Amino acid sequence: MKKLVLSALGLFGAVGAYAQAKPDKMTPESSELWEPVPRIVTPGQVTSRTTGTTAPSDAIVLFDGSNLDQWVAASDGKSPAPFTVADGAMTVAPRKGGIQTKQKFGDFQLHIEWRSPAEVKGTGQGRGNSGIFLQGLYELQVLDSYENPTYVNGQAGSIYKQTPPLVNATRKPGEWQTYDIIYTAPRFNKDGVAIIPAYVTVIHNGVVIHNHTQIQGTTPFVGRPEYKPHDKGPIMLQDHGDLVSYRNIWIREL
Repeated sequence: MKKLVLSALGLFGAVGAYAQAKPDKMTPESSELWEPVPRIVTPGQVTSRTTGTTAPSDAIVLFDGSNLDQWVAASDGKSPAPFTVADGAMTVAPRKGGIQTKQKFGDFQLHIEWRSPAEVKGTGQGRGNSGIFLQGLYELQVLDSYENPTYVNGQAGSIYKQTPPLVNATRKPGEWQTYDIIYTAPRFNKDGVAIIPAYVTVIHNGVVIHNHTQIQGTTPFVGRPEYKPHDKGPIMLQDHGDLVSYRNIWIREL
């Protein structure tokens, strides 16, 4: 009994001492972190409206205006890319098929500039139509949406047939436009079930049009979106029959 009382008194004393202990006095330096030091990346430079923006120092340049060495035909993933190259831009060769990167990617930051034809032909989806397929599966729509009504989840900047852009930031036909895309790939479990969907943030001409938007699955013209298990995938540019041009394409793996 005596030992029990002494033990209880000792425990009480320890609790009391703990309750009376004061934390170290906080200073501004207490919350400063000095390591690890982020690596240095030299940002790209805005040159002019005619030449666009250069790539940052750690980017993979997919198209610098000179050739299509980083691209192949999307039809078979190995034939030469059928787009044409002139004046620092690549342009869709109508009805010859889309193109895709030789390299495949998971999470990334993508910069891409595009231009619909200055000569307006057609309406709705038949006017300056193309698309940027993330991992070759999920389409971010390219369309001349300047005073051109169409279904909103098919206008420029939409996740095609899924989510409209927050706003329409499209410039006039014939003017260069910019997409800055931050993409997180979906994650699948061992049974092939998507446990984390893909997400995308898109800035169109300096305006946020998607803010961490969930991609619901593939973006078919007909049918519902669905997820099928996959690994890394290419960036694909669509041939929809219109003379859409692209330039200054670079990507940073995240």
